[in-house]
Formats: sequence, C-alpha cells, structure tokens
Amino acid sequence: MRKPTMADVARHAGVSLKTVSRVVNQEPHVSASVQQRVHAAISALGFRRNEAASRLARGATMLTIGLIMENISNEFYSRLAAAVEAAAGEHEALVVFGSYEERPERERMLIESMYGRGVDSLIIVPSAADHGWLAEHPGLTTVFVDRVPAGLDRADVVALDDVRGGLMATEHLLARGHRRIALISDDDELSSVHDRAAGYRSALRAAGVPVDESLVVRGVFDPWRAGHEVTRLLSQPDPPTAFFATNNRAAIGILQALRERPERPAYVGFDDFALADVFNPGVTVVRYDVRRLARSAVDLLLGSAPEPRLVRVPVELVARGSGELPPP
Repeated sequence: MRKPTMADVARHAGVSLKTVSRVVNQEPHVSASVQQRVHAAISALGFRRNEAASRLARGATMLTIGLIMENISNEFYSRLAAAVEAAAGEHEALVVFGSYEERPERERMLIESMYGRGVDSLIIVPSAADHGWLAEHPGLTTVFVDRVPAGLDRADVVALDDVRGGLMATEHLLARGHRRIALISDDDELSSVHDRAAGYRSALRAAGVPVDESLVVRGVFDPWRAGHEVTRLLSQPDPPTAFFATNNRAAIGILQALRERPERPAYVGFDDFALADVFNPGVTVVRYDVRRLARSAVDLLLGSAPEPRLVRVPVELVARGSGELPPP
C-alpha cells in the first residue's frame, strides 16, 4: 500500500513542498491560515511523518522496519527473520519482530501497536483473516511475504512459486510409480497452502490419477497433529503409498509417525529444515532461497512504485531419498 507523501500533501493544500516541511517540522514564519490548510490536507490524506526516516536524515538514529510473522519459533520464520534483518542492515535499518501465533486479533494488535509507536514500514506474513481494515491506516507502508492477503485489492507481495512447488513434488512421486498420494496441509484459506494443493491436484489430473479426497488432510498446524493424521491414513484398508507435506511442520510430523511403524511410504516436504539430510533416508524437499525472499521484500518496502507489485521467488526440488522410495 502506497502511503501519502509530503508532495501529496503539498498538492492537496495548494502550497509548496517547503511550506509543508516547515509546518510538519513546526518551523516559524508560516501563517496560521496556511498551517490550517496544511493540517487539513494531512488529516484528509492520512499523512504520517516517518519519524525514523526523519531522524536518519539528521544522522540521529536508524530507520526501523517491523516484521510480523505467524510464529518465530518455527524454523521457516526464524530463518526469514534473520534474512530480513541482514537485508535491512544493508540499508542501515533496524528490524523489530512480532509473532501472532495463528491469532488474527493478535496480528492486528501487533500491526496497530507498531504503527502507533512510529514504525510505519512493515513486512507481514499475513494470517488467513480479512485485511481490508488496513485501509484505515493510509500512512502505513506494507509488503506481504509468503501469502497474498485477503481483502486487499492493492498490495505489494513477495511469494513463492507455490503452484509450481506442489506440482514438482507430486510429479516426483508419480514418476516413482505412486498413485495413492496423500496431501497433509495447513489452512486452505492461506494462499500459499491453497496454491501448493492446486499444484498437487494439477499433477494428479495430468497423470490421469483421480484425486481421492479421503487422502487430503487440511488444517494441520503442528507436527503432532500431522503425525496423528499420517497414522490414521496408514491404518486404512487401502493406505497411501506416498505423502506430500505442504510445510515443514507436516514433514516433521510424518517423520515422527513413521518412527514406530513398519511401513516405508515415500514423502516430499515443502520447506527445507535443519537435519533434513541427516535422516535415513534424507528428506526430499521443495526449497527456495529465503535470503532472496527477504531481500525482495525489503527492496519493495523501501522502494516506491505507482502500482502494486507481485514478486514470485522460484523453487527447486532437492532429492535426498524419502521421495525416491518406490511403492510396496
């Protein structure tokens, strides 16, 4: 979302940019009537001076960027946070973090709290909730990462090529002879999860394999629940011979479920994670460059453009053994 600038205020008030600067900085020698016009324009446009940028221009302190994520304890988000911090550091910017832990009301509280404290440049991994309320804060500059926000017609977004990732993972399992491939997924209302599942379905259809909805699991947020669903599916009379996990938590849940079972189904995860290549077999994953994801988000946030931008970060499949197991 593009925030109004002092130039916008100047045009709206019919004064010079220098005059707006004087009013905003409370400098003398500006008539009361002009001040009134400028303040009226500021109110109408929702202009908010970027205090951090102003202080930076004076050499006083650093620009501050807010990063709001689902849960920083998840490896994906901790890696994203480190990468955003490194990319922001190249612009001499400081990053502050917040986690909303699957609670949209906490996500909104974090956004409004940061904004109220002068942090008006935010990178957000959005929840599945409607984000139309952000229109109430025209002075806020946002870039959304990993997911497309619901309820916003205009938004800068940096996302993965999720459809391609789901397609690649499923095609990989199909090429090994699997026809009963289960999907273990998160909230399907999240654009990333929806798109990965769309890639899964597209690959099955292209191979002439019907989508068996009894093998599709949605709404799995933690490894324990994923492991429970894997155990349930493997206990069916006609169990799946392979799994596609749409996030790292689901992949870890598959690993946990298989520890005590004799079956050795194939599986592919989306998101790489620590120790994925240590297991026997190693975990085959769809991975991507988190640093590129973060750098693209920071560049969009600190740049400007008249139209909203969508950046797609490519993905690749890394074969380590688990995705190459044949069906029994």
